[in-house]
Amino acid sequence: MIKEFEKNLDKLEEKIRERLSRYPTLYALIGGIGVVLFWRGIWHMADDISMTSEVSFILGFIILITTGLLVSEFIGKKLIISGLVGEKKIEEKEEGEIETEETQLKSLKNILSKVEQKLDHIDKEIGEK
Repeated sequence: MIKEFEKNLDKLEEKIRERLSRYPTLYALIGGIGVVLFWRGIWHMADDISMTSEVSFILGFIILITTGLLVSEFIGKKLIISGLVGEKKIEEKEEGEIETEETQLKSLKNILSKVEQKLDHIDKEIGEK
């Protein structure tokens, strides 16, 4: 029964997501309202059971640290990776550095395009044999 409910919920979510993705601003607005209402409900439940701020903090910390969400939620993977490789933030990069990166990306795109063309050519040769 639970699996069937999840399956139906997944189908509904897929349909809604498909429709809303055509209207990003509306999608963001509805999503934002949902997030605020969700956290408001959590906040009120904590108040209803008279949970002190210290208990809330400790319980929240334990939940986030044990699920691995603490670092990813507050810092994010991209920021951690850029720090590990010594990459500067985009605001700190000079215009020349950004242009160099753009040139490198264009060059890589051209190389990938050539590789793709060669693979297509090889596929055609194999198909003819």
